[in-house]
Amino acid sequence: MSKILILPGDGIGKEIVAQAIKVINSLNDNNDMGMSLEDGLIGGAAYDETGSPLPDETIKLAKNCDSILLGAVGGPKWESLERNLRPERGLLGIRSELDLFSNLRPAILYPQLANASSLKSEIVSGLDLMIVRELVGGIYFGKPRGIEIKDGERFGINSATYYESEIARIGHSAFQIAQKRGKRVCSVDKANVLEVCELWREVMEEVSKDYPDVTLSHLYVDNAAMQLVKDPKQFDVIVTSNLFGDVLSDCAAMLTGSIGMLPSASLNKNNYGMYEPIHGSAPDISGKDIANPLATILSVSMMLRYSLNQEELAKKIDIAVIKVLDKGYRTADIAFEGDKIVGTMEMGDLIVEALES
Repeated sequence: MSKILILPGDGIGKEIVAQAIKVINSLNDNNDMGMSLEDGLIGGAAYDETGSPLPDETIKLAKNCDSILLGAVGGPKWESLERNLRPERGLLGIRSELDLFSNLRPAILYPQLANASSLKSEIVSGLDLMIVRELVGGIYFGKPRGIEIKDGERFGINSATYYESEIARIGHSAFQIAQKRGKRVCSVDKANVLEVCELWREVMEEVSKDYPDVTLSHLYVDNAAMQLVKDPKQFDVIVTSNLFGDVLSDCAAMLTGSIGMLPSASLNKNNYGMYEPIHGSAPDISGKDIANPLATILSVSMMLRYSLNQEELAKKIDIAVIKVLDKGYRTADIAFEGDKIVGTMEMGDLIVEALES
């Protein structure tokens, strides 16, 4: 039996996670999965109830579960709080606490949604790439950091730091994923300017020797951003640092036309994972039954694939999503003229129906 911690979070998180739970319940009922669900708090909802965006109870629950399904965190309601109390600190905190260092961000363009991309269909048709982002190191966590007074004016500092062991483990993660895909890894850095990136490149070369069946290439981050727009299908797996991965993964997401379609996974060394859609909490549409739940439902697919070793059930979810899209059903964010626009709850019901048909 697998135990899953459910963290709906804020904004549309509750609505979209509810649809993913429908899918999990369907899998339990029809495939004897025995997945049990635990509920927890994170983000603004956690702060409102406990005074902390990441309560100790949530960490305790997480450490006693097999994986986590997260909705979204944040919203203007909490922006005036001190930095350490804001919802996003809960997200960063749980990643760090559980050492979820490997962030998998697929960018897949479903053929039914080719018109949603801002690029020409011949550029993006058939797109299927994976960005592997180092998630618990780099400039987001490096020290020293802060804002101080220096020479009579405000001075801000952040430190981009990586140990070679941190680089090596994200490298191994990327190469192992590439072995299951197209066997190509492109490592993205800024080694012509930054010493930390010189080390990054050296370690990636060393790691590559353990994977002779995988081809390694390198790009500077500015060129990588250009190539993602110019010729995105040249990539199979991209591996990069925390900061560069944050930027490039959002760029890659928009190649697909809608961030409402894209899931993500954050894994530790044992493939324990936290799974979440890449979009935010969208408080402006919260409670309106118009949010797209497909990225969250596809996050369940990733959970089955990477943490629970249930590849066939993961494929069932993927196929169910394709079936529903083939029938012309869309939430408003991915709809075009002639499509059948449905709400959040109905889209969840349609996926369950396709799963069970």
